Amino acid sequence: MPDLLLELFSEEIPARMQAKAADDLRRMVTDKLVAEGLVYEGAKAFATPRRLALTVHGIPVRQPDLKEERRGPRVGGPDAAIQGFLKATGLASIGEAKIQSDKKGDFYIALLEKPGRAAIDVVAEILPVIVRTFPWPKSMRWGARSAKPGALNWVRPLHAITATFGLETEAPDVVKFSVDGLEAGQTTYGHRFLAPGAINVRRFEDYEAKLLDGKVVLDAERRKDAILTDAKQLAFAQGFELIEDQTLLDEVAGLVEWPVVLMGSFDAEYLSIPGEVIRATIRNNQKCFVVRDPKTGKLANKFILVANIEATDGGRAIVAGNERVIRARLSDAKFFYETDLKTKLEDRLPKFEQIVFHEKIGTQAERIQRIEHLVAEIAPLTGADAEKAKRAAKLAKADLLTEVVGEFPEVQGLMGRYYALAQGEDASVAAACEEHYKPQGPSDRVPTDPVSVAVALADKLDTLVGFWAIDEKPTGSKDPFALRRAALGVIRLIIENRLRFPLYERAMLHALLFAERALSEFEGKVAKSARSLDFIEPGLAKSLQHRAHQLAWSDAMLERASERFDALTKDLLAFFADRLKVQLREQGARHDLVDAVFALAGQDDLLMIVRRVEALGKFLDTDDGRNLLAGTKRASNILAIEEKKDKRTFDGAPTPALYSLNEEKALAKAIDEVKAEAGAAVAKEDFAAAMRAMAKLRPPVDAFFESVRVNDEDAKVRENRLKLLNEIRVATRAVADFSKIQD
Repeated sequence: MPDLLLELFSEEIPARMQAKAADDLRRMVTDKLVAEGLVYEGAKAFATPRRLALTVHGIPVRQPDLKEERRGPRVGGPDAAIQGFLKATGLASIGEAKIQSDKKGDFYIALLEKPGRAAIDVVAEILPVIVRTFPWPKSMRWGARSAKPGALNWVRPLHAITATFGLETEAPDVVKFSVDGLEAGQTTYGHRFLAPGAINVRRFEDYEAKLLDGKVVLDAERRKDAILTDAKQLAFAQGFELIEDQTLLDEVAGLVEWPVVLMGSFDAEYLSIPGEVIRATIRNNQKCFVVRDPKTGKLANKFILVANIEATDGGRAIVAGNERVIRARLSDAKFFYETDLKTKLEDRLPKFEQIVFHEKIGTQAERIQRIEHLVAEIAPLTGADAEKAKRAAKLAKADLLTEVVGEFPEVQGLMGRYYALAQGEDASVAAACEEHYKPQGPSDRVPTDPVSVAVALADKLDTLVGFWAIDEKPTGSKDPFALRRAALGVIRLIIENRLRFPLYERAMLHALLFAERALSEFEGKVAKSARSLDFIEPGLAKSLQHRAHQLAWSDAMLERASERFDALTKDLLAFFADRLKVQLREQGARHDLVDAVFALAGQDDLLMIVRRVEALGKFLDTDDGRNLLAGTKRASNILAIEEKKDKRTFDGAPTPALYSLNEEKALAKAIDEVKAEAGAAVAKEDFAAAMRAMAKLRPPVDAFFESVRVNDEDAKVRENRLKLLNEIRVATRAVADFSKIQD
């Protein structure tokens, strides 16, 4: 079957756009082919700085013929309807139509046949539409044609289109079409400087080979492999080790068609700058790689660049030009770094009073004060020294105001550590300045130093509670403040450091600091009638009152706000539950088990939730677990039906005197024993033991349902048995809400 070759040859395509553009080209062409009935065998797209290319092989020579039945009017229907049917179907007379019968009567049916067209003609219609509608993130018009209505928009000036179609054993045909005056042909061009002449191509195999002869490596992956291999070998030959950088490698491969790897150097005096700053300078400004000395593990005063030309002087001029630019850039970086060292971190903090973090939340200075306050309360939970944690929280954001971070934002936090150490701060304080942003993603490292953990938790919780307080939560795919990432960071910090952390309490207390900023507006959103703090656990209620008094709030003000605080915090906990489900699902756990554990009142200890989920999952993998789940769900279903019918619940202890069957007595006895045993195990946080206790319910539950009729004719017996079923539900709630578990 024939193959298609397409190339769109232009001026330089930005490296960041190439991979997506190649994928878009493949997707758009193949989707159109399939829509036209031309099912292909395979397709692959390519991109270089000056071309997008696509090969599609195994395309049918012609479209399949289409046969269609079109239903017309009823036999004997109005003449106007019949004439319209004949015109629409192209039939000469109604006699050419078939008659088909169904329940509604007899109808005319037209049998239409549409012969398939030659595939090359279909392709010639498809390609110009794709070129004109190609989804570049940015595009331009150029030359005299740019003023014409409907002139082509393309990422850069488009110079040539190559399009051939044909069998491997025959000379391919040119797909004849034009776009904005450019006629498709079979002529392309090699490297701009090394082989600029025209190249005549036929099909993909000789196209790729002729481009290689023309000093163009078509496949981006092949260019990456060549760059990486040559760079490693060049570094090794000089006694160094390449510091690999996949993102930079992807970018550089999009800047060259014929990669030539060279090595340059810079003055050793610049090695006094932190290595990360040297790397950022060389990487961002010159797209070069850095190397290290394998003996010391530190950066060497060498760099590796990738040229797009084989220079006659062996690349000496290219290297010298890059060295001049890098020398100037490193000189600037050294000046920034040395200037930064002259000002202590805490001396920069007053500037934060003029920097707004968020108009509804306040300045960056206010945020730092809140984090300091919160970290002092969190420190005992992480095992951190409270004073060190407060000091770290105070200094952690200060490097945002330094010259180096202003030039290279990607080194924020890291420079905080360097500057903190330089001014003699404790090592834990300095580490927290860098690590309080972590983890920034699912693959990022989680801090383990207690001070770093405390500051990282305080930073993320302040962000989450603050945006919840002003009702700026993620919606759908929109999350402009990265709140999902912050919540996942809190989860990982707690679980991977095995922390006992009361989220509800911390969020409730911290929310008061945000409400104080706009008390009049806040009070307008709460119920006018006061609600006491009786619904809150006494210890937390006392802490809330203490915090409110610190903020000069009256008890009445706190009571009016308490309901909103409670709703806000529970909504935030639900958000954590969703993030935890995502986290556990990625680790292979069942999300419904997370729901079952979170459904229990007061479940905000993430570490304990994870332990319960693990124990519950293992229990449900056993026969006892599966059968008990079935029995519990049966009990819950019966209760739901009867409670709806009677418009009441069946809470309260059953009356032992009303037990008439041994199975009732056995179940009641087992429930009492399991409640005590499972409750004691949960109190000791031994969830595996709690599950073993639950397993003892299985035999009496099975026996009860086999022998006992719940809806007895005696109303008192019926009520007592329903209360006994409710006791099953209550007993299992010691570990989870079984009604949330999927079968």
